[in-house]
Amino acid sequence: MSASDTLAPDPAAASQPAGSGAVPMLSVRGVKTFYGNIMALKGVDVDVYQGEIVTLIGSNGAGKSTLMMTIFGQPRAREGAVIYEGRDITKVPTHEIAQLRIAQSPEGRRIFPRMTVFENLQMGAAVDGFAHFDDDLRKVFDLFPRLKERINQRGGTLSGGEQQMLAIGRALMSRPRLLMLDEPSLGLAPLIVKLIFDAIRELNRSEGLTVFLVEQNAFHALKLAHRGYVLVNGAVTLSGSGHELLERPEVRAAYLEGGKH
Repeated sequence: MSASDTLAPDPAAASQPAGSGAVPMLSVRGVKTFYGNIMALKGVDVDVYQGEIVTLIGSNGAGKSTLMMTIFGQPRAREGAVIYEGRDITKVPTHEIAQLRIAQSPEGRRIFPRMTVFENLQMGAAVDGFAHFDDDLRKVFDLFPRLKERINQRGGTLSGGEQQMLAIGRALMSRPRLLMLDEPSLGLAPLIVKLIFDAIRELNRSEGLTVFLVEQNAFHALKLAHRGYVLVNGAVTLSGSGHELLERPEVRAAYLEGGKH
């Protein structure tokens, strides 16, 4: 297997926007990111096309969250480029990147624990200037009815699954064109994981929302995604449709409990 073994397109995914000469919504090219003298990302190339769900899988410490944070400018890429809708945002300040209608639900959720559910959602809407607050709030509550039930409850008193719903809901309140999700299933019960992934699928299907998903749960992520990348020690080693990657023996052995799924 070569360092970047790219698979042929999946005929079942031919209706998706990838390929066909289209320009990626998000393009990461040759990105190298360092922590001190340690190279965490070793020349990563990733494309996300409008209307896609793209997942990045890999083991803990592979560099998945580093890539997500590098796209947002914290830390900065030392080499390479991050291009969003034709604009080089590699050196753009993080707060300006958020205003480009890119939203992130970070690893660990990072909600505001002392604020209520409603106040957390208000924080997300601030990026959009509260222009569509009532409509967006209704959509979030339709997607996650549990949040409506907890509307006046402090974020820190919610369950892990409810906090994840709140983190995603807060990101959606900014009306993103690109939603980046970092480990949304981490530490959650299987039933809640299914609910979260069903919500992501529905957002993509009904709203056409483009999603870039970083996950350790390779099985659920690849079943959900149109395309995927495998990151190993800071470098992309495989790419292809979600279905193709699920069938790769090396992916099954490394990430799917020896192929038992």
